[in-house]
Amino acid sequence: MSKIFILNALLLLSQIPNQETKFLDLKNKLEKKGFQVIIALPPKRGAYGLLREADKKIWINPIVFELHIGIQTLIHETVHAAQVCAGKGKIKTLGLDIQPSNYARPFFRHYTDVKRQDLEKEAYAVQTQPNSFELAISLLQQHCK
Repeated sequence: MSKIFILNALLLLSQIPNQETKFLDLKNKLEKKGFQVIIALPPKRGAYGLLREADKKIWINPIVFELHIGIQTLIHETVHAAQVCAGKGKIKTLGLDIQPSNYARPFFRHYTDVKRQDLEKEAYAVQTQPNSFELAISLLQQHCK
């Protein structure tokens, strides 16, 4: 991975001070739980973020910083990390009693696999809560011991 590429991504983060702090805090918490956060194009084309459960790698597409959705993307992937921990290495839903906002529905409804749709629904539900950052940290701490 290019050091210049990483520096450019971090430079983009630094342009949003509060978001940068939250992003780095959440990234550090994920890494302490054994996940590797990589700021690079995800292996799946067109994805903003991606978690590969087999080796606990999380990719964050650098474009999210230009779109000002870096922290939201990492929150989303943090929910998936908690889902992997809850399933002891196999991703499973957490059974959360919250719903995603209406604007997020098209983003998970396009999945034809019901299990994948439920996993994404949970991630979007957390991502769209007013306390999404705190909720994501809580889920990570609760499920990734």
